[in-house]
Amino acid sequence: MSIQPTPSSTASHVRLTMAQALVQHLAALRVQLDDGSTVPYCAGVFAIFGHGNVAGLGEALWAQREQLPTLRAHNEQGMAHAAIAYAKAHGRQRIMAATSSIGPGATNMVTAAALAHVNRLPLLLLPGDTFVSRAPDPVLQQVEDFHHGDVSANDCFRPVTRYFDRITSPEQILTALPRAIAILTDPALCGPVCLALPQDVQTQAFDCPVEFLHPPVLRLRRPRPDAHELQQALALVRQAQRPLIVAGGGVLYSLAGAALDQWASAHGVPVAETQAGKSSLPWDHPLNLGAIGVTGSPAANALARQADVVLAVGTRLQDFTTGSHSLFGQAKLLSINVQALDAHKWHAQSLVADARTALQELAAGLAGDGTTPAYTAPAGWTQQATQAAQAWRDRVQALTTTAPHHPLPQNELPYDAEVIGAVRDSATDVGLSSPAHDVVVCAAGTLPAELHKLWRASLPGNYHMEYGYSCMGYEIAGGLGVKLARPQQEVIVMVGDGSYMMMNSEIASSVMLGLKLIVVVLDNRGYGCIQRLQLASGSPRFNNLLDDCIPAGGEPSRIDFAQHARSMGADAVHVADVAELRRAMAQARKAQRTQVLVINTTHTRTTDDGGCWWEVAIPEVSTRAEVQQAHQRYTTAKQQQRI
Repeated sequence: MSIQPTPSSTASHVRLTMAQALVQHLAALRVQLDDGSTVPYCAGVFAIFGHGNVAGLGEALWAQREQLPTLRAHNEQGMAHAAIAYAKAHGRQRIMAATSSIGPGATNMVTAAALAHVNRLPLLLLPGDTFVSRAPDPVLQQVEDFHHGDVSANDCFRPVTRYFDRITSPEQILTALPRAIAILTDPALCGPVCLALPQDVQTQAFDCPVEFLHPPVLRLRRPRPDAHELQQALALVRQAQRPLIVAGGGVLYSLAGAALDQWASAHGVPVAETQAGKSSLPWDHPLNLGAIGVTGSPAANALARQADVVLAVGTRLQDFTTGSHSLFGQAKLLSINVQALDAHKWHAQSLVADARTALQELAAGLAGDGTTPAYTAPAGWTQQATQAAQAWRDRVQALTTTAPHHPLPQNELPYDAEVIGAVRDSATDVGLSSPAHDVVVCAAGTLPAELHKLWRASLPGNYHMEYGYSCMGYEIAGGLGVKLARPQQEVIVMVGDGSYMMMNSEIASSVMLGLKLIVVVLDNRGYGCIQRLQLASGSPRFNNLLDDCIPAGGEPSRIDFAQHARSMGADAVHVADVAELRRAMAQARKAQRTQVLVINTTHTRTTDDGGCWWEVAIPEVSTRAEVQQAHQRYTTAKQQQRI
């Protein structure tokens, strides 16, 4: 409900606290989606209350609880991750906010802010802050800086947000909140924003303009390319004999999947997908080569090494995509990106524009006219791409198919590919004819490599990977955010035991909120991914697998993940093998409550197909012969690196 005018109010103003004005503005804010419909821009606020926000912002949220839902969480970082995942699942067109108390509640969200910053995702953070009056200083949980009286714990947000403001008088919300929203909705600057809310200012009243409580409908911009840059891009594409598109997350955020399909099909140009861009095209599209880079498919990486022009669409060209600048260094690079910093990376020829708009205008320029023929890639290149793509799809089927046709050797644990296949194929066991029903969520460890190569995504967003920050602990909280955004789909969280141990409390939130997840825990008893990297770097087994970490007098780890999940209200089972996992998945799909399925796996086997070099610095001096050999391999590989 809205706060009614007090006797001192006028027709154009209403007496409100700063927190009430903020919440009413958020509750009233609407956005026009790409299909023309208008919906609330902020879908709700995740909140963990404390003495820094319960009395001010908490009271305001209670009054608006029907228009702007408040959702209880169990961990501040987790709730911010859920809010980020919600925005990502909506292609950055909608957001959620997160509020905490001062001190540890606020700093718990700093990691999530960095994650949103790296991934170019909108997140509205509303941490409580200390008193502007300073009358009770130092208050509980206050961080005191011995040299700066105006510093609080919330200043930690400054380097990891796109916009930061501390509201030191209630009237400042009239300018600060619209500025924050402007950043959240800006296609180039999009990222996290933080409005630090001192607890006394939250409760102070002012005469709020009524028009502030009725904001105009938001409309998301689509910047067009500069005419000169467009002509340069057209000239570069027209000379390409072996063109390759690298589709990044910007394709999804621009809702450019259909435009990409039309462009690639019309011009016979193959497409490879980054971690953020996977699901830009359906997995079985004839020109979809699959994943590219360090976690890439052999099809995509082979053609990347042969390409003469690479069109990087909506990607920030992370080292996992470029093989630390060694994978397609021979090619000329055309970078299409709404953010100029990203478009100019790696000495690229830039086309600064919205991805969908740029693809459409490039298509128009390449269509041909009476004097210039339409551009198509040479038929031999297109044929090579479609054959490589089909060969990789066949290989994926073989890698992910196990019993009864391809049983594992006796006493050998499954690895991630076989688990992925069982999860995928369980859909047919419950009569699902469309693979578009599932969304897979993951973030860190070995699983991103295997899922990038092997998961079949049929629709945009059915692959939800946080690999910009590769933040362990994102997975389950992220799954909660995806389920909020896509309640009609089955949200399957795949997580290793290490990430599960870092953050699992939002299992309890999912049960409490009635938002069913299927969580598949792959237990290899430690940080198996990093141990492989450790050994490949010449170092001995040390501090990664749990059995290698037991000091004198210690005990082996006996973690029971299924029992732990049951203690938080989920249904959980520890399955014996892949066949049992597939049966358990079929039952989990029929359930109404969050399901947790645990399976023991090995970290020693991985999908060897594909991949490329990744720069990990090796010590130049070591007494270990293994490290010396690894350093020699490292210096040799660096010679292929494009600077």
